[in-house]
Amino acid sequence: MQLFNSFLARFSRDEEGQGLAEYALILALIAIVAIIALIFLGGQVSKILSNVGNSV
Repeated sequence: MQLFNSFLARFSRDEEGQGLAEYALILALIAIVAIIALIFLGGQVSKILSNVGNSV
């Protein structure tokens, strides 16, 4: 039991890994939102860029 408690205490003091994990989760969430936005709005963005390209 003492070994388990010391193991948990070591990880509770390590905050650098926790911050890195939080940044990774935020980055993954942003990537998922961007992919979903491109899936739903990709056709409209393509039409707008085609119109701009044709008018130039």
